[in-house]
Amino acid sequence: MDRIIGGLVDEFQKEYALAELSQSEAFEAFTAYCVLSTFYEEEFNPDAFRTGGGNDLGIDAVGIVLNGVLLQDAEEVRAHIAATRRLDARVVVIQAKTSQGFETKVVSDLADNLGHIVTADALPYPASTDIENLRSGLEAIYSNIPKLAGALPELHVFYVTTGEQVADMVAQKAQSAREHLAKLGRFDRVEFQCVTKDDLRRLYRRATTKVAVQFPMPRKVVMPKVPDVEQALMGLLSARDLVNNILSDDSGRLRKTLFHSNVRDFLSEENPVNKEIGDTLRDEQRRDRFAVLNNGVTIVTRGLSVVGDDVYLDDFQIVNGCQTCHVLFGQRALLTDNVHVSLRIVHSQDEDVINGIVGATNRQTVISEEDLTVREKFHRLLEDFFVYGTDKQRALYYERRTKQYADRKGIVKSRVITRAQLTRSYLAMFLNEPARLGHYRSLLSVRGKDLFGDNHQPVVYYTAASGFYRLDWLLRNGRIPRSFSPFRFHLLAAVKLRLLGPDPVPHVAKAANRACARILDVMWDANAAERLVGELLVPLQRAIDAERGLGVAPSEMVRTKRFSKLVQQEVAGSSTA
Repeated sequence: MDRIIGGLVDEFQKEYALAELSQSEAFEAFTAYCVLSTFYEEEFNPDAFRTGGGNDLGIDAVGIVLNGVLLQDAEEVRAHIAATRRLDARVVVIQAKTSQGFETKVVSDLADNLGHIVTADALPYPASTDIENLRSGLEAIYSNIPKLAGALPELHVFYVTTGEQVADMVAQKAQSAREHLAKLGRFDRVEFQCVTKDDLRRLYRRATTKVAVQFPMPRKVVMPKVPDVEQALMGLLSARDLVNNILSDDSGRLRKTLFHSNVRDFLSEENPVNKEIGDTLRDEQRRDRFAVLNNGVTIVTRGLSVVGDDVYLDDFQIVNGCQTCHVLFGQRALLTDNVHVSLRIVHSQDEDVINGIVGATNRQTVISEEDLTVREKFHRLLEDFFVYGTDKQRALYYERRTKQYADRKGIVKSRVITRAQLTRSYLAMFLNEPARLGHYRSLLSVRGKDLFGDNHQPVVYYTAASGFYRLDWLLRNGRIPRSFSPFRFHLLAAVKLRLLGPDPVPHVAKAANRACARILDVMWDANAAERLVGELLVPLQRAIDAERGLGVAPSEMVRTKRFSKLVQQEVAGSSTA
């Protein structure tokens, strides 16, 4: 392997606790991290997206990005589709080789195999469970074409090596592969890219750096000094500069992570307010008055520098103007030099100030308390508890803000727990709902009143996160078969049931600490955790076999309450046998 890339892979293995992977496996995980990070800017476990094993048809890693959310399991794809009214789909396929060159045969074979995967009713040769999982996820997308608003998914194929350049013949073969896949009629856009070692190095640097932007803003004023605000600007920004320099990533896609602090997600262009915004942009007369017809955009940033007309932002969020930004991005072809947006930028490190801005700038819309959980102090309490509320060896890192640990050296990234992971883990382990899949926003809409309450005990959430971390560790290191990965949340529920019984854990300090200690002592003992989970795989497998006997596929059973109850019955029965 190239020396520089080898050094980066070594660093990557340490940060993600992947030391047990072989060199080729580590390179696959490293490549998955670099490539998938261009589509998804939050933390994720890159090893989970490797296909692994044989019969992978030349695919070393794969991810499905729905509405900006990176997914791997087909049941997660189905759950996400069920929870949304509008669908934007991208399929990312990666072939990674440590060789120092590109081969035309690899390009041809990969294109042929992908053609079979997306069009054939049955593959002409054996395929791994990961490939069947990909086919199942694609089937779920194609079964919901109306939600794609008439569009089809995009396909992005990356052939990655440590080679220095792409030969003309390989480039021509890649173009032929792209044309072949485009003619299948299954994708609106097909990209087939050969990635060199220099490309890979740039992708890694981008993946490990927080979002930073630069844009010209000549029409601005500095607001008077405000307590706990380092600086605040107001002014007009070219709509083109907003779209091109702030909203778009290096690949021209919308940065979804910029809106995580905005209490409302995008409501679609058919929403009456958003339709009116779009109508204004389509009207040549009204378009130039956009800045006075629209409320504008508010950005909160933790890093701000102003040099003449240029503004530099680092570690920032758009806290108001989500609908405006999405419509402008969608209608970017209509933007002219005369279209401007009112922009307010607030530079502060004070969390209370930031949370106050999030709430105040969204009061013009009726919102629920669940929508405003992003402002609650409980999340900051969790962030501190994960690191300081337990032994150093048991420290985890709650990612309250996207990429907040991206540039922190010495932190093992596998110990970083995202908000969506914590929500689902707590829901599975302590609310006994392992079948309730979906991302953070959809879970809040259903169970928001039962999550992150002011009177809740942080140790209970930390325990759920510890269980998630240990199961991920067991799967990642091959201590339990990866085929059980889709059932990890059912295993979390089973762990709690086996160690504590069916009764809920009360959110009272002494009782919660006493109950959680029984789980934590097992989860943080790798051998004890492996023994316990190994025992639980037996009743879990019985439940799986019973559902299969009824003709239920694994991708379906994990989402049903019937299967959850069956697993619970099997676990309870095995504990008394």
